[in-house]
Amino acid sequence: MEETQRQKKIGGILQQDLAEVLQKAATDGGLRGVIISVSKVSVTTDLSIAKAYLSIFPNKEAKALLEGIRSNTALIRHELAKRTKNQLRRMPNLEFFIDDSLEYIDKIEQSLKGEENPIKDEDLLDKRKKS
Repeated sequence: MEETQRQKKIGGILQQDLAEVLQKAATDGGLRGVIISVSKVSVTTDLSIAKAYLSIFPNKEAKALLEGIRSNTALIRHELAKRTKNQLRRMPNLEFFIDDSLEYIDKIEQSLKGEENPIKDEDLLDKRKKS
């Protein structure tokens, strides 16, 4: 089902503010050279849950950072609520996921260039995880 205009608007507001909050928390926490971007925020029809898809660079630190973000969800939600208090009555619950689409695109690009050949090496054909 397609998102309504309201869902898209709230998702856009949350995406922008969430990116600022996470990047500020990363730099304040002493994580230099780590880039956290929010690639998409989708909101359920009842506006109670917001699913945020994060791209974290470098990839090797992504899982550890995602666990840290998930453990601090309440603090992040509180900070977002302060930022959006004039736009939203109620802050949706936040769920965080890793967006691996850039990694997937990079694998396809390497295959097309001939650097990796999935026909010769069948280990390269792992199925893409759905989250």
